Amino acid sequence: MVSSEKVAAPAAGPAGLADVWRELDASTLASALVAFLFAATAPVALMFAAAMKGGVGEAGLAAWIFGGFFFNGLISIGFSLYYRQPLALLWTMPGIVLVGQALTHLTMPEVIGAYIATGVLMLVLGLTGLVGRIMRAFPMPIVMGMVAGVFLQFGIDWLKSFQEAFWIAAPMTAAFAALMAMPHLARLAPPLIVAMIVGVAASFATGAIGTDTVAPVQPLLSLSLVPPIPMMPVLSWPAIAELTIPLAVAVLAAQNAQGYAILHASGHKAPVDAVTIGCGIGSLITAPFGTVPTCLAGPVSALIVSGNPPAKHYASAVVTSFLIVCFGVFAPVFARLSVVAPRALIACLAGLAMLKVLQSAFDGAFKGPNQLGALIAFIVTVAGIPILNVGAPFWGLVFGYLATRLFDPAPAKA
Repeated sequence: MVSSEKVAAPAAGPAGLADVWRELDASTLASALVAFLFAATAPVALMFAAAMKGGVGEAGLAAWIFGGFFFNGLISIGFSLYYRQPLALLWTMPGIVLVGQALTHLTMPEVIGAYIATGVLMLVLGLTGLVGRIMRAFPMPIVMGMVAGVFLQFGIDWLKSFQEAFWIAAPMTAAFAALMAMPHLARLAPPLIVAMIVGVAASFATGAIGTDTVAPVQPLLSLSLVPPIPMMPVLSWPAIAELTIPLAVAVLAAQNAQGYAILHASGHKAPVDAVTIGCGIGSLITAPFGTVPTCLAGPVSALIVSGNPPAKHYASAVVTSFLIVCFGVFAPVFARLSVVAPRALIACLAGLAMLKVLQSAFDGAFKGPNQLGALIAFIVTVAGIPILNVGAPFWGLVFGYLATRLFDPAPAKA
């Protein structure tokens, strides 16, 4: 049976652009700009790092950026206007990391086939209203244990960047730490953005720009608006088995759950089934461009709802989404920027971006119940040993779940 929740409009009815215009003020625009700047830095830094690890070239990276920003931005505008809520649907950050690992032994067409399978799965779950039941089947500590195991490498790569290019990594980390220690200043100058600026300046000062790659700096001066060409998928059962369940769990049980909690705390009741359907449709649209599956973006949502009354949140989301669409149009330019950036800059920026996420993953894995299952999921994922040609993150979930069912004591009934 199809739930009616996913299609029901809010009591006030869908909003129009005139409604958005009336809600705009300095605070609304500031929240939208900060949310956009985060979306254009932290997730993109992870995308660059995953592309570098997986051997994705400039054209492939441009396709990732175009699909992730342009199409998801349009979907976010539609959802935010229809439901009058800040529903920012972008892409799963854990999924970027999973795919970066998978590309070391899978081809991009095989990964795209797994994206399509994930999109179909989420679409079916949204249409049937089974999302809540599936989310409850996997205890959150096990999911967070797997996520922590995947994200750990980014923290390690951050530290290794000091060895590779100390005079890039050290100023970036120092600027980030200084702003994190001064929250009142960090609200005006986001630490990650400042760290990126410092890293670019340090790269120029040390002559590191362009030395890690064969790409010349001169092409940066030319702007290209030609959208990347989509790729045909290859249905590979090992790739589908390795990626589909971990990606779906990362979207539904980790990222979407975080987004729902943020919106609920801000006075919104997000339409769970509709968001799941949107994630499925978005994943199917963006898959041919190599973009990881669509999700409700928790960090971006948190920035959108900061400092504004709830009635204005959807307007901030629409402005953020419009800027995201514009960013996607210029995807080839940003892909070219990435290939001339030093590896240490990307590794350091991605590591700094992941610190809070990694901290939250460890907190969610080992603070409450199911700690043994979470530990097993973490260890299996960190080991990175594929079984039956299926990657470690999937087996982390499997063995973590089995350990919980076999050894973790059931919670006492009230």
